[in-house]
This record gives sequence, structure tokens and C-alpha cells, in this order.
Amino acid sequence: MPYSHYNRLTALDTTFLDLESDGVHMHVGSVATFEPGPLATPDGGIDFEQILTLAETGLRRAPRFRQKLDTTPITGHPVWIDDDRFNLHYHIRHTALPLPGDERRLKRLAGRIMSQKLDRSKPMWELWFVEGLEGGRFAVISKVHHCLIDGISGVELLAAFMGPDANYRPVETHHTWRPRSRPSPLELLGGELRHRIGTPGRLLSNAFRSLEHPVDGIDSAVKTATGFVEGLGKALAPASETPLNVPIGPYRRFDWTRFDLDVVKEVKAKLGGTINDVVLVCVSGAVRRFLQQQGTSTRDIDFRVFIPVSTRTEDERGTLGNKVSMLVASLPVDEHDPKQRVDRVIAETRNLKNSRQAEGTQVLEELSDWTSTSLITGMSRLAAARRSYNMVVTNVPGPGFPVFLNGAHMLESYPLVPLFENQALGTALLSYNGALHWGFNADWEAMPDLHTFVADIEEEFEGLRKL
Repeated sequence: MPYSHYNRLTALDTTFLDLESDGVHMHVGSVATFEPGPLATPDGGIDFEQILTLAETGLRRAPRFRQKLDTTPITGHPVWIDDDRFNLHYHIRHTALPLPGDERRLKRLAGRIMSQKLDRSKPMWELWFVEGLEGGRFAVISKVHHCLIDGISGVELLAAFMGPDANYRPVETHHTWRPRSRPSPLELLGGELRHRIGTPGRLLSNAFRSLEHPVDGIDSAVKTATGFVEGLGKALAPASETPLNVPIGPYRRFDWTRFDLDVVKEVKAKLGGTINDVVLVCVSGAVRRFLQQQGTSTRDIDFRVFIPVSTRTEDERGTLGNKVSMLVASLPVDEHDPKQRVDRVIAETRNLKNSRQAEGTQVLEELSDWTSTSLITGMSRLAAARRSYNMVVTNVPGPGFPVFLNGAHMLESYPLVPLFENQALGTALLSYNGALHWGFNADWEAMPDLHTFVADIEEEFEGLRKL
């Protein structure tokens, strides 16, 4: 079947490709554990053939995962084309932990897998099925390049493979996948030209629609421009230098913890704000402890976190790629009083919601998509080089009910966010089935005591409960 549409990467997707370097691996991931259920085999392993069959069914819902990168002539813009040598056994991998199969060994394996770059000559994803966990459980370690998915689309992709009860099975089809022939250079160039010609029309269409309500349109334009200027100002003004902001290498550590979501909601209800505010207060306190342990003064420090915010509309549900904007929040790590930290975080996030930083970022993405992706890539590199933020904290909502993989119950899932240049620690969260799962991705050399930071997060939350 010939190509029916143009598989062009957006400016933001391309940026995640361009930002990769020797020490920066731009893949997102997770570590999930399962009770094997009907996937269990008599020897204590899992039925891998069932998993391969399930993967074939799931890939029919997500054809992008059988595609690899190519580029358009002249402009060199990346596009997706079908991989005519796609091999499922390369991407779905089967391994086991050495005895006793404890959490420490699983974390070490996850860190080693996340230390390895994805091969750009193939579809850029891997799923590792890991046997041998204590209690007969198994794990799934996922690794997907950030140009393919963001947090929300990753959760939606998960839903394509899993169901809400133990009897759920994806509907199998007998359709045999056949790769489409590679588009010719002329076809690729034609698609690129059509996109660039059509983008100004879409922008003008939005402008004309705003003229139907000129007062609202002008107000929105002013706020969006203000947001753009605010975002630019954040990118140009460096945050404080900390031991978390050092050149990073290629090796990773991965650690995690989990909180009862009902208890988090109780804390939120008593202290005010949102669940995300509770998260940021915990991070503020843990960073404060970490800096003091490193001998770094927290007095008058300007510590900022980068918070990705989804801009995915209802019409875009189920699509891959990245639909996020960027917010930068200053955390009160200089504050010794926990209650004051709570109040300052709530005030900061309220100001962010009114700042229009997110709309300003979207304007930058649209301009980059029309002209050159080097615009947003350059801004991203500038933000990292000038240390406009100290770390990433991202929180993704997941299903509030248990899900099953061919009858195997998913017990927990810890997400991973990539590290950017000079960022030795990144924090990602996923809410699932009554629990808030924290995943901590860190540079191996800069964060040898990552477990201590995780313990500090837990102690900070216990302190909030006592408030």
C-alpha cells in the first residue's frame, strides 16, 4: 500500500533527536512489575510466545513502531518510513535476573539498559521482559525515544496492549503487515513543500477566527506574547549553580518509590493546593537536604524545575509524538519551614497558571515547524547551556484501576524521564491504581547516593503528613 499521508516529525520531536549527545540519551521509559497469572510456565518463567503474539496484535494499532527515520532532500527534515527489515525479536527482548531477583538487581538492570542509546537505523524502541523476580513476578522495562512519544501518549499506548480485567484480550486480526515501499526523494520533498506552504495558511486561519471576537483575540495575543517573553527571559537568566548541574556521562542509575494516593490526597486537602503541589514541596525539601549534605549553601538560592505540560487535545488522543509545552517554576529550597514551603509552592504554581508561558512555547514550536527546527533546538540548547532550570519534574496521570497484560496483573509502574545537558537528576511520576509512583533517573557518577535522595523524598512526605 503506498503512503497515504506525510509522516513528518514535528519541530519538538526533531528537537529531541537533535539534543542527543554522548552523555544525553533522549529516551523515555518505565519499569513495571507483574504477577504472571496465565503467563506463568511450569518452570517458573513466563510464556514468551504469548507475549510475541500479543505484541503483533498491539503493533497493528501503532504502526509508527514499525517505522524508522529517513530525511527529506535539501531540507534534511526527519520523516518516518516503514522499516522493510523490521524484526520483532530485536525489539521484544527476554532475559532474567540473577538470584535472588530482588529490587536492587532490577534497578541495576534498568540503569544499565537506560545507559544504552537506541539504534537510529531501526525503529527506536525496546521492551525487555525480565523473569526471576522475587515471589514469581516478572518485570517489563520499556525504552522509547522521546521523538516517538511523550508521557500522555505513552500511557495511551499502554492501553492498546492492556485491558481493565484479567479476561481482557486484544482483538486479533489475521492481517499480515507488509512494509510500504520507500517514498522517492521527489515524494519526500513534495510532502515537505506542501507542509511549509500550508502552515502559514493555518496560522492565518487562526488569526481570522480571532477577528470574529476582536477583543478576546487581542487579549489572547497580548497574553501569548507576554508568555513568550517570560519564557525567553527564563531561558536567558541562569538559575543557581548546584551539584546537580554538572557535565554528565553516558551511564545511569534508576531508583523509585511509591506513595498511597489516598494519603497524598489527604495531605493535599489539609494543606491546600494540588497533588502536583505536594510533589513539588517534597522535591523542594529533598533538594534542600541534598544540597546541605553536599556542603552547598541554600541561602538565597534560585532553584528551578522544568515542568512539561500536556497540550494534547481530545482530537489528538491516541496519537504519538510530543504535545507538550514548558513551564519553569522556582522552588523554595532556601526555606527551612515546611509550612512556608507549602505556601510558597502553591503561590508559585498559581502564578505559573496565569503566566501564559505554555502558550508562548507553542508559538515558538509553530514558528520552528514552519521555518527551521533549529530555532526551537537552539532555544533548548541555550536553556540548558545557560542553566535556565536545574532539573525536570514531570507528573503523568495513569489509570486509576488495575490493568492486565493477557491476564497478568500490573502491580506498579515507575516512569523515567531523560536527562538533559548538565542535568544529573530527573524525576517522573505516574499515578496508577491508587498509588503515586516516583521514578528517579540519575547520572551514575554525579549521583552515587541516589538512594539517599529517594529516602529524603519519603521523609519529606512523612513530614507533610505530620503538619
